[in-house]
Amino acid sequence: MLNLLKPLASLKLTVWIFALSMFLIFAGTLAQVNQGIWTVIDTYFRSLFVRIEFQIFVPQSVGRVPGAIWFPGGLTLGVAMFVNLIAAHAVRFKFKKNRIGIILTHFGVILLLVGEFVTGFAAEEGNMTIREGETVNFVEDIREAELAIIDQSDPEEDLVISIPQWKLSQENMITNGMLPFRIEVTEWLQNSQVFGPAQSPPDRVGLADTGAASQLAAVPIEIANGVDGANVDVPSMYATLYNGEERIGSFLFSVYLSQPQLVEIDGRDYWIELRFKRTYKDYQLKLIDFKHDLFTGTQMARNYSSQVQLMDEGRNVDREVLIYMNHPLRHAGETFYQSSFLENDEGTVLQVVKNPGWLIPYLSCTIVTLGMIIHFGIRMVPALRRKPS
Repeated sequence: MLNLLKPLASLKLTVWIFALSMFLIFAGTLAQVNQGIWTVIDTYFRSLFVRIEFQIFVPQSVGRVPGAIWFPGGLTLGVAMFVNLIAAHAVRFKFKKNRIGIILTHFGVILLLVGEFVTGFAAEEGNMTIREGETVNFVEDIREAELAIIDQSDPEEDLVISIPQWKLSQENMITNGMLPFRIEVTEWLQNSQVFGPAQSPPDRVGLADTGAASQLAAVPIEIANGVDGANVDVPSMYATLYNGEERIGSFLFSVYLSQPQLVEIDGRDYWIELRFKRTYKDYQLKLIDFKHDLFTGTQMARNYSSQVQLMDEGRNVDREVLIYMNHPLRHAGETFYQSSFLENDEGTVLQVVKNPGWLIPYLSCTIVTLGMIIHFGIRMVPALRRKPS
């Protein structure tokens, strides 16, 4: 069995893994010039393989450079490093008192890799935007959009049909048995800017001929990347609605638009909006007061905080909490950080993070530190006891 593990425990393999990982980090950093940071994380560092284009290594001013290489992704290299460490301990390392420190250090590194796997597969992150006096029970994923169709004909509850972004971006005909109309996506804009009637480019005017946004125009812009300070794409779409074979009209839907648009079909009202993907919770947060303090004589933020009321009937919770920088709220396995605020200080933006493995990196670093202290202590004590000749 040990003979089978020897190739996997090779020190040369360890060096190769580190070298490949360094190149992957270098390439992933350069890729953020033209790609969103979350796109890079998913395609470079949480994938088995990644296609690295030669273009990322050359300035745009040089021109287009064709070609690409396939390279091991972060998931492949992480698993390889994990297996290499385990195999090395099984083949080369023997449990002795004077090796406790190095064993603890390696165990801490293994735990750190496990923590990244847990975070990559199980962590969730989103924003909760609340205006003063408003109560909210959902979190928005600002990396993905959805088209929501809301039927409010039932006085007891709304019927909400959500069409995910991946389906919208295919620009095809969308049907749903719960809807009396079909949706043809004529143009999907991954990142966009919306102009009013006076500023609309001539070639974009008239693409939407129906709905409250028919006087507006959406223009495609470059996707947000990791180096220009913009890390959120704001999607828009043009779509044509059909009731059977009858054309209802062409509409502009955009995350920019704060209000849904009304569409009346067969005597029933439907509210339609393109918005960031929502995840509804079994608790509610009400913003009682938002404060934004500045340093005297400047526009620099000294502190901003949110006084919220947390209401969770299922857990018998109803209390007020103050959330401010470096002082988050923890509830139901989620952490609420004070992240940003709305224009004119009208409300707050809380970052909501759910990460089952959040404690693992802290534990890992503690174990690595303890292992290094023990290892160097074991080596140092005999040297200090030696009498100078």
